[in-house]
Amino acid sequence: MRKQVLFFYYLLLTIPCLVSAQPTSGTGTAGSISTFTTGMERNPGFMTYYWDAKKGKVWLEIAAFDTEFLYYPTLAQGVGSNDIGLDRGRLGQEHVVKFQRSGPKVLLIEPNYAYRAITNDPLERKAVEESFAKSVHAGFDIVAEENGRVLVDLTPFLLQDAVGAVQAISRTRQGSFKFDPTRSTLYLARTKAFPQNTEFETIITLTGDNPGAYLREVVPTPSAVTMHQHHSFVQLPVLDGSDKSYKPRVFDPRIGYGGIEYFDYATPVNQPIMKRYISRHRLEKKDPSAAVSEAVKPIVYYIDPGTPEPIRSALMEGTAWWNQAFEAAGYKDAFQVKLLPADADPMDIRYNLVQWVHRSTRGWSYGGSISDPRTGEILKGKVTLGSLRVRQDYLIAQGLIGNFAATGQDSSQTDPMMTMSLERLRQLAAHEVGHTLGLPHNYIASTEGSAPGATERFGRASVMDYPTMVAKIKGASIDLSDAYAKGIGAYDKWSIRYGYEQFPKGTNEKQALDKLVNDMHKAGLTFLTDQDARPEGSSHPRTHLWDNGANAVDELKRVMDVRKIALANFTEKKITVGAPMATLEEVFVPMYMFHRYQVEAAAKVLGGQTYTNALRGDGQAVLATVPAEEQNRALGVLLSTLNPGFLAVPQAVLNLIPPRPFRYDPNPREVFKRHTGITFDPLGPPEAAAGMTLRLMLNPERCARLASQRWIVNGQLPSLDQVIDQLITSTYGSPQSYRQTKKDATYDGAIRRMLHRKVLENLMQLAVDKELDGAVRASAHEGIMRIKSQYAVEPTVRLPTRETLNRETSSGATPDYLYWLIGQYETNPSSIPVMAALAPPDGAPIDPGQEWLSPDCDWK
Repeated sequence: MRKQVLFFYYLLLTIPCLVSAQPTSGTGTAGSISTFTTGMERNPGFMTYYWDAKKGKVWLEIAAFDTEFLYYPTLAQGVGSNDIGLDRGRLGQEHVVKFQRSGPKVLLIEPNYAYRAITNDPLERKAVEESFAKSVHAGFDIVAEENGRVLVDLTPFLLQDAVGAVQAISRTRQGSFKFDPTRSTLYLARTKAFPQNTEFETIITLTGDNPGAYLREVVPTPSAVTMHQHHSFVQLPVLDGSDKSYKPRVFDPRIGYGGIEYFDYATPVNQPIMKRYISRHRLEKKDPSAAVSEAVKPIVYYIDPGTPEPIRSALMEGTAWWNQAFEAAGYKDAFQVKLLPADADPMDIRYNLVQWVHRSTRGWSYGGSISDPRTGEILKGKVTLGSLRVRQDYLIAQGLIGNFAATGQDSSQTDPMMTMSLERLRQLAAHEVGHTLGLPHNYIASTEGSAPGATERFGRASVMDYPTMVAKIKGASIDLSDAYAKGIGAYDKWSIRYGYEQFPKGTNEKQALDKLVNDMHKAGLTFLTDQDARPEGSSHPRTHLWDNGANAVDELKRVMDVRKIALANFTEKKITVGAPMATLEEVFVPMYMFHRYQVEAAAKVLGGQTYTNALRGDGQAVLATVPAEEQNRALGVLLSTLNPGFLAVPQAVLNLIPPRPFRYDPNPREVFKRHTGITFDPLGPPEAAAGMTLRLMLNPERCARLASQRWIVNGQLPSLDQVIDQLITSTYGSPQSYRQTKKDATYDGAIRRMLHRKVLENLMQLAVDKELDGAVRASAHEGIMRIKSQYAVEPTVRLPTRETLNRETSSGATPDYLYWLIGQYETNPSSIPVMAALAPPDGAPIDPGQEWLSPDCDWK
């Protein structure tokens, strides 16, 4: 009883103290902002904040509730690994958000703009709003308020992994990391408030165990990964329906633009409910009635001043090419390029930026943007250019035309190599900036102008394609004087016209845009993008990455001739005096694999189909199968890339590449994989190149089209059976000549035996894949049975054990081995002992930017 009395007495004493410790105000819940922030640094702007130096906190003053603004995180200082993707300047996802108050609490809410009702009826809008979920990004307790304004602690919201670095590290299998608040803080040098945006930057540390190789390569202490993350709060454009409001422009699938899309539930039932609009910068003429006019506010792009010369000038020149397109759209000096001021914040939304980013290895460049999710208006364009890419371009030029004299670099040869590299950078800058203007890739542009009925011939029609350098043959040497296009392409002008041309008042914009697209098609230009070109099994014979030329088959022949000269001219003069001889391999790789992308292009002719993004009634050709003659031409040239003479590494080169010296460990992506340990494997490059051709020819989707196309077009087209038969005949030869293969102790003989094995193994992989079309599996099986009956000789003594098999050399596709392997296939097809071919060294990125649809997005 005595204890209870004492406890009650203690409560009576402490309750007044607890009550008096709470802030007081007119509401009885919080004191005034001016009182609470005494002694703090006030930073007025779009969103005023206070810096509390004693506690290391940021207090945000909220002056308006239920008013939408834009929030997005970015990575101000990155990790430096292309493979992880956490690059300096990487943009995060933008969000339309608003503060909403409920008593003493404030929520940061994101409405769901993917589902809307464009109507004046508030109840109809409310029905849609209440049908789909919102997202609450944060909740805050009010600590002070004054005259309708409240103060909240923003620090916990800022001190988080806002860009998803933990997930990026996990996704790339670099370890399990977590945010460490004890090693994270605000970074005041990049924390600022402006009239239309407020910017915060933080130093974020992630900690974890067992960091992967990519992290170990770039982080001084890999168990602690520290980076700078940036938070932007931006005023959104006013949408009041007046002439000053941004006018969304409708999307047309026949001309490339990214943008926004949403369901509009107020749409009449007889019209599409999905609405699609393009992304573009806001651009208006000073004189809308003039054919050519200056802009009210030009689009200005700023170049990173940390870019060294002569690269900086090349980037500025390539970026400035876009003014040619805006001139075609009726503007004068509407697109401008400047150097970013030294005191400017690269993360500030007011600056469209081309940023020079360093990584430990060559990697993708990409162009992204921050846009208004409500309308598609681009508010900030942001380009990331990997600094090591130019060195890869120089390396390719080195292999093609390099000739370093015994006394050092031969300036007459060095200059053309650097000239080509700078030409590539101009094109690269234009390409990535094009993404930030709203444009996706157009992979048919390098072969444009060859369409039937075209009124013009364009050649390289767009910087939004992925081009490879045009290496011309000049006698017994190679000429790179016209390696890359020098200026904007014809398609680029049409696309900018579609997105940015301002039509005279009273014009029916939809009709004007439709006419523009039809006129572009009449000129011989069209648009096909990543989904049409990237998959190895894709079918359009003119839609490719890293190619040139109007005809994929003819260009493959030409590229093979260039490769032949490059290999014949390959000597130790391809590297400078004093460089380890083993480093010749890095220069040799792109020369040996010089045909790789054109093989992929020619493979699309097999079972190929031409098509367009036609609309009903627009007069475009819709779909056509590639003629039999062209498919057979493609097959013949593809088979020639499997000729042992083509695949053989020149003996002179084999004698030049020793094992790597101490401390010159190669990047495994830049050299050939090998079966021979530290020594150069003479069969490694042939296996990689042959495996590539076989993989492309026998792509399951391509095989399925070959299996069905013949009966669709009345038996006139090559069938899958015919393709497999020709593949076997070309690589195995006649049964009589094949029997000599086992006795052939030459380099070519070893390559032939490797080919025999790889052809059989590829057919087996097709035959046993239960996910494939039955006709494909049947044709593959018939090919295997043909090899068994004509080439695989039953041995006198069977190979009894796996140990016996393992004693076969890597090239040992003897008749006995083939017979044994087919026996395994027949008795236990689910576990046939097939090893994948050595993969070629990485090719991309050898030229332009990152995949548009990749997780780290080249463009969005």
